[in-house]
Amino acid sequence: MTERFTPVPEDRFSFGLWTVGWQGRDPFGDATRAPLDPVETVHRLAGLGAYGVSFHDDDLIPFGASDNARDGHVKRFRQALDATGLVVPMATTNLFTHPVFKDGAFTANDRDVRRYALRKTLRNIDLAAELGARVYVAWGGREGAESGAAKDVRTALDRLKEAFDLLGAYVTEQGYDLRFALEPKPNEPRGDLLLPTVGHALAFIERLERPELYGVNPEVGHEQMAGLNFPHGIAQALWSGKLFHIDLNGQNGVKYDQDLRFGAGDLRSAFWLVDLLETAGYEGPRHFDFKPPRTEDADGVWESAAGCMRNYLILRARAAAFRADPEVRAALQAARLDELARPTAEDGLTALLADRTAYEDFDAAAAAARGMAFERLDQLALEFLLGVR
Repeated sequence: MTERFTPVPEDRFSFGLWTVGWQGRDPFGDATRAPLDPVETVHRLAGLGAYGVSFHDDDLIPFGASDNARDGHVKRFRQALDATGLVVPMATTNLFTHPVFKDGAFTANDRDVRRYALRKTLRNIDLAAELGARVYVAWGGREGAESGAAKDVRTALDRLKEAFDLLGAYVTEQGYDLRFALEPKPNEPRGDLLLPTVGHALAFIERLERPELYGVNPEVGHEQMAGLNFPHGIAQALWSGKLFHIDLNGQNGVKYDQDLRFGAGDLRSAFWLVDLLETAGYEGPRHFDFKPPRTEDADGVWESAAGCMRNYLILRARAAAFRADPEVRAALQAARLDELARPTAEDGLTALLADRTAYEDFDAAAAAARGMAFERLDQLALEFLLGVR
């Protein structure tokens, strides 16, 4: 059987303007590519089979542009969307590039910077709603510190809560069909960032005035930078009903944020991630937040973007084949996954306390001697991933 590894809009693949538009500039070297026109990006992504494109305000409209210039940039972008059929599923605000945000935005010690950050965000929320975005991602790239005395973290969290409560009030008053997705990251560019992991973000959301408006936008590399299991974090976000958006890329272990194309780096983790998203019925965008390496020319940029989508489709096919295989189903039963799905005390507390087999007559030695058959199951998964089954 021939597998389909060519993306189509129904696959819901999307890219940020800042991804393919990254010029290759890093802390140690200047740009290796020319700037990319957002209109060209829209047309090229449509030609590759993507369905959506996302943006920061400063990706689409140069910082400090006049109102007339702003209108011109938006008009050209909208015309490209209309011509290609691409949609804008998500938008966000750049609160980290300009030096004014050197100490953060919503949690900057300077009150006037915080107020400017809120107005900048509110203005772009209007544009996001105008262009049809349904999710507004918030990454606190500068919300953090390098020294203990520089930031009162409890007070900073108060200011962060205040900011998101104000944003939630605004979209509610305006009647926008828009939800927020908080994007965790442990560090970089600040030494330590607030809301460093999925778990931190989920806990923070429960303290907000309108928690139903807020979810998370986890990124592969961000969780793996901290040595965490990304599929486990996604599973908890799904379990909480809070996976509003997801950023896909590749990462090689605990180091700087590499932003490799999806599938590069930890391939086993990518396999389990795709398996989870597809079997859990996640319906949101599969958004690629990666950077084409600075070694690549313009052609290499689009090869890298196409590779992200192709790798997802290959992994989706491999995961589906794994789940459909009779040997795998038998191995899953041998590993007693069906027992995990059964409630531990479905008969209630009273019956549990009265059941002598649950404690008094329980044979711990016999239970300890039972193997779990996990190695067989894991080997089967690896063989499907390697394409030998």
